[in-house]
Amino acid sequence: MIEIHSLADLTLLREAVDLECKLALGRDGQGALPEDFWPTYSAFANTDGGVVVLGVREKQGQFVAEGIVQIAKVRKELFDGLNNRQKVSVNLLTDAHVRELVLDGRSLLIVEIARANRKQRPVYLTSNPLDGHAFRRLNDGDRPLPDEEVKRMLAEQVEDSRDDRILRGYGVEDLCMETFRAYRQVFANREPAHPWNALEDLAFLRQLGAWRKDRESGESGLTLSGLLMFGWMTTIHEELPNFMLDYQERPEARTELRWVDRFTLDGKWSGNLYDFYRRVYLKLTADLKVPFALEKGERKDETPVHVALREALANVLVHADYSDRASVLVVKRPDMFGFRNPGLMRIPAEIAIRGGEHDCRNRTLHKMFRLVGVGEQAGSGIPKIYNGWASQHWRAPALYERIEPYNQTLLELRMVDLLPEHLVAGLRKTFGARFEQLTRDERLTLAAAASEDVVSHARVREMTALHPFDASRLLQGLVQHGFLEPHNPGRGAVYCLPGAGIPTPEEVFGPGSGLGADCSRNLSASSPNLSASSPDLLISSTNLAEARDSDGCLLSDQLDLPVVDDLSRLSPRLRANFEMAAVEPRSKGKVDREVLIVVVLALCSGRFITLQCLAELVNRKPDTLRDQYLSKLVRDRRLSLAFPTTPTHQRQAYCATESLSQ
Repeated sequence: MIEIHSLADLTLLREAVDLECKLALGRDGQGALPEDFWPTYSAFANTDGGVVVLGVREKQGQFVAEGIVQIAKVRKELFDGLNNRQKVSVNLLTDAHVRELVLDGRSLLIVEIARANRKQRPVYLTSNPLDGHAFRRLNDGDRPLPDEEVKRMLAEQVEDSRDDRILRGYGVEDLCMETFRAYRQVFANREPAHPWNALEDLAFLRQLGAWRKDRESGESGLTLSGLLMFGWMTTIHEELPNFMLDYQERPEARTELRWVDRFTLDGKWSGNLYDFYRRVYLKLTADLKVPFALEKGERKDETPVHVALREALANVLVHADYSDRASVLVVKRPDMFGFRNPGLMRIPAEIAIRGGEHDCRNRTLHKMFRLVGVGEQAGSGIPKIYNGWASQHWRAPALYERIEPYNQTLLELRMVDLLPEHLVAGLRKTFGARFEQLTRDERLTLAAAASEDVVSHARVREMTALHPFDASRLLQGLVQHGFLEPHNPGRGAVYCLPGAGIPTPEEVFGPGSGLGADCSRNLSASSPNLSASSPDLLISSTNLAEARDSDGCLLSDQLDLPVVDDLSRLSPRLRANFEMAAVEPRSKGKVDREVLIVVVLALCSGRFITLQCLAELVNRKPDTLRDQYLSKLVRDRRLSLAFPTTPTHQRQAYCATESLSQ
């Protein structure tokens, strides 16, 4: 249970979990459950859970306890609605999840809503799950779920395993027998005395679950798992048009889409899961060093890192939703291994990391891999991955979900020493003996702030695997004891070392930089009575710092790179280069997402460029561009912010991260 003892705890809570505050005063001011509670209930249940505080007013990140006079009435209205199937599809709450809290003499109602399990999702309003009656939490708002996503949740709800479906019209002739023979050989080598080794091929497939008979209908045939594991690419695509497997080895610790080795569905091999696993595992582990070690008198040929990579690769294949639009993607870089599978997790990430709870989307596939020594079907795969990385003192793996542009689950295994000696020496010099008294998690947080300029709540959780509320308390404690300074309070809060000298828009663009050159130009164009030098504007373009390079980019001693802040002031050469690089999104109303990402990264190479200028170049609305593209690229560390302490500032500027490292 989350502890709240004061309004200050709500600030901590906002960083830790999704938090919604509602007045619940009612028409008479005595108390009533607000109708907009229910979309929030649905959204929290369908996403990652959250907390609703009734009786609190929130304004610009500040909380005021208004209280509820008739709190028993509000509580009764809540449970009456929860148990009314015409109101909401399922009741996730008990008395323990709804409690009264008195702050400053005023009564509040705290409602903790957990993430619904697979059998309960989607949680929807009225008696119809479609037509916008189910919601999901996106940023800090409740958004209706598309009908396609609701149908996917309904399918997940009723199908314990998605891969045991019998495929009509498919047979053994649709399998790559070379793959199947290789699988049987590995099985026989592991279990030479197993009775299945004497079976004919069809009987062996039946034991695996690759061939099945429906006892009720009498129908028998190849299952989806059998086709995925042993089939040919073209045949798999007939059943699953979105099926895609992709391995990329990238030469440098950069995020650009360039590779030195790629293994994907190109028609040169079978295109099934078992062949992909065999060949990609060898590529992943090709450069790993194996120290000499004996186990029961025999040399041990693999390390905990080998085990972690094997589990990660198998995990991405057996948990994928192959009907969804994202591809299976495995990336190897000098600094990390990355794994992506289509579909969201069936259990929350924190439970998967803890281990012991197993709910595999493709259980027959999991069984097939387990029979040849890959995976254990015991909910231990993710803990093995974390333990393997911890054995090398590397940054804790990052396991998380994304719902845009498509549902996907990602696992990042970074080979980064979290406490390099030069950073530790600098922090000891800054904080003296106080630094040695900190916990390891606190020192990791300070090291991240020192190396990355700022650290966020999400970053702390990624490094430490702390519970969200514990991560908030850690950050608050470091602030209270003078180790960190907070900026941008709320869900977007970031922290930096005291006196770190992080640049601000005001320092770069001048006072009142909420409106600058690019904004003033837009206002002038829409209002002829306002010129760029109008006194009605907070700042005119002529008042900005005039230090510019030969291309017309703003120069500031606060930033390491020049800034493109006004397209009209660029040299004809650079303006033409920008427009040529962005010609496709400028000339077409809609382009593929990856195409636009490549264009954005090219425009941001070697310079900072403001949101307004970037949006104009790629012909997109600024808010749409930031929310759907730029924020994700920043999270992935493909883009860096000029002003990390104010990430949503309207004069924010972006550059390709590799430009700063160069």
